Amino acid sequence: VQLVESGGGSVQAGRSLRLSCKVSGFTVTSYCLGWFRQAPGQEGEGVATIDSDDATSYIDPVKDRFTISKDNAKNTLYLQMNNLKLEDTAMFYCAAVVDLLGDCVPDSLKADNNYWGQGTQVTVS
Repeated sequence: VQLVESGGGSVQAGRSLRLSCKVSGFTVTSYCLGWFRQAPGQEGEGVATIDSDDATSYIDPVKDRFTISKDNAKNTLYLQMNNLKLEDTAMFYCAAVVDLLGDCVPDSLKADNNYWGQGTQVTVS
């Protein structure tokens, strides 16, 4: 199993970035998938999730700015981030929730038994 993120970078506030997460070892239709971020000195948080039926869920601070999606043919997960803010600065990780308990929502990404990518840095200035 491998999840490889890309697309991070340094951007000015108000600009956009699209993160990608290329998955191998399982299909993106198999699990609840999502994006998790960790800012220095802060508790990490799930940002957005998408389930096997393409139902999505977001935390309030990113609603109407971020869009999670997946391409089944490319076996890739995406996070389109628009109107980036200073507080979006963090390391972003993609994850698959292996043992989902309940609904596929951002809090699900705090589960212990997840598949994780190595992370991609997003810096907003």
